[in-house]
Amino acid sequence: MTRKLDIVIIGLSLSSSWGNGHATTFRSLIRGLAADGHRVLFLERDVPWYANQRDLPDPDFCHLAYYSSVTELSESFGTVIKSADAVIIGSYVPEGVAVIEAVAALSPKLLCFYDIDTPVTLAKLDRGDEEYLTLQQIPVFDAYFSFSGGEVLTRLEKNYGARRAIDLYCSVDAQRYENTGETCEWDLGYLGTYSPDRQPTLEQLLIEPAHALPHLRFVVAGPQYPDTIDWPANVERIEHLPPQGHPSFYSRQRFTLNVTRADMIAAGWSPSVRLFEAAACGTPIISDDWRGLGELFPEGEAICIARSTDDVVDVLTGMNERRRMDMSTTARARVMELHTGNARALHLVSALERLADDPAARGERSQRFQDEDRGERNVAKSA
Repeated sequence: MTRKLDIVIIGLSLSSSWGNGHATTFRSLIRGLAADGHRVLFLERDVPWYANQRDLPDPDFCHLAYYSSVTELSESFGTVIKSADAVIIGSYVPEGVAVIEAVAALSPKLLCFYDIDTPVTLAKLDRGDEEYLTLQQIPVFDAYFSFSGGEVLTRLEKNYGARRAIDLYCSVDAQRYENTGETCEWDLGYLGTYSPDRQPTLEQLLIEPAHALPHLRFVVAGPQYPDTIDWPANVERIEHLPPQGHPSFYSRQRFTLNVTRADMIAAGWSPSVRLFEAAACGTPIISDDWRGLGELFPEGEAICIARSTDDVVDVLTGMNERRRMDMSTTARARVMELHTGNARALHLVSALERLADDPAARGERSQRFQDEDRGERNVAKSA
């Protein structure tokens, strides 16, 4: 490809990784786009809970701008939205439904949705919860890029009306995630914000093993854990760990634990960015089980799958160092080949180019905008 794209992304947050996994996902993807010469404007709602926790206020790989309302978004950035080669709206954007309506009314060349929470989104829609996306809005998008792949893509098209559902897994920034060579401090660690549906698994796969193995060392990093949790004495707590501290954190663990949200287990094919980050740092992974995991990381070869406390105890006490290192090497090689920000950016750009060149897609967009114009005229007449 010779032509470089101008892309506008309207997402939850790029500036702050506090309490969300979106920021690191966007950072890796956009760095990959920038490395290939594409230009990205990221538009973020200016909200106090992220404004007070910004760990990347001035990125050097894209232009970051803030808006305070949907009206300001349209008025201040309408021109650039119209002229961009593609506009991508992310999941969990504040007032997402209104944002989608406002951006669609501007008739961008390509309008796409990037769902970094696909299983959660679909579960919400099934309950009638349309917090940031409505069922009626899904067919408006030229493409529905999904954090989840596999069977989920078929469901999006057949059951939810997506024109084109395309996998766009999260990814890791290969230049920033690598082993630091630091001395190992913990036998097993976990990085993640508190979530009620993940907590029972964390209890089973980390806290109970810590009780059973008092001579080993454990660590849990992440915010919002209730004070009522009774942490064992050999479990260290870190309240918040910004992304720049992740490589060091992973590098100081003998194994790291991956725990998956219930909606993502139910959907399958929904890898967390933590899997790719840990593997890139050469830290062997112990994970709960879900459909599609073995396609990304073959069990016993690139990952340990734990279904009980005893499974974790067996890995921590029974795996020799050579096998541990072989597993980490295999996992890292897979991630470096398939799951870096550069690889994901190439996948995204290829999809956008196909959409732009597809005569059927152009016809759909033309019809969509005609329908929108007709609806606006009817509203004006009735007024």
